[in-house]
Amino acid sequence: MSEDVLKLSAMQLDALREIGNVGAGNSATALSQIINRKIDMNVPKVAILPLGDVPDVVGGADAMVVGVFLRVYGKAPGSVLFLLPKDSAFYLVDTLMGKERGVTKTLDFMDESALMEIGNILAGAYLNALSHFTKLTLLPSIPALAMDMAGAILSVVLVQLGQMGDHALVIETEFLSEDDGIKGHFFLVPDPGSLDTILGAVGVK
Repeated sequence: MSEDVLKLSAMQLDALREIGNVGAGNSATALSQIINRKIDMNVPKVAILPLGDVPDVVGGADAMVVGVFLRVYGKAPGSVLFLLPKDSAFYLVDTLMGKERGVTKTLDFMDESALMEIGNILAGAYLNALSHFTKLTLLPSIPALAMDMAGAILSVVLVQLGQMGDHALVIETEFLSEDDGIKGHFFLVPDPGSLDTILGAVGVK
């Protein structure tokens, strides 16, 4: 990633935070409609992090998480990652499948499909908002799902970015259900070249 990225101005960071806000708001609404529970979201954080520090955002490299990952294609390519602590993922499956809370202990094929579909809907809602805001065409890939330690999942996602530099720009939003059962982190990681495109599209260069 170029050195320029490490010197983003306050105005550029605000613009990226606003983009995150619009996208995450759409995603939170979509999730809340699917599970029929109120979902709160924190104000998105925009950070330029060394690749090795990204796992700390979700509780450390050894935290067991379920990750749904999609590539973003179009005028501003990048990656989208929805990370849930393992217990939150199980609770989300219980909610989606109409089971009592605590029934799901492992993920079968149907559970994984349901979580990938959730990731798909959230990423779609996020990218639709982002497209509307920036007037850029952005299309999600088919989602991939993994349950592993956060460090392992993030290293796979970030290795392709790591070849272009040792920092990632991360727009991160935390979701929380009203009963605290579901906590999730949603990350948008633009490819290095995409940042200028996104900032140019919203008139902040």
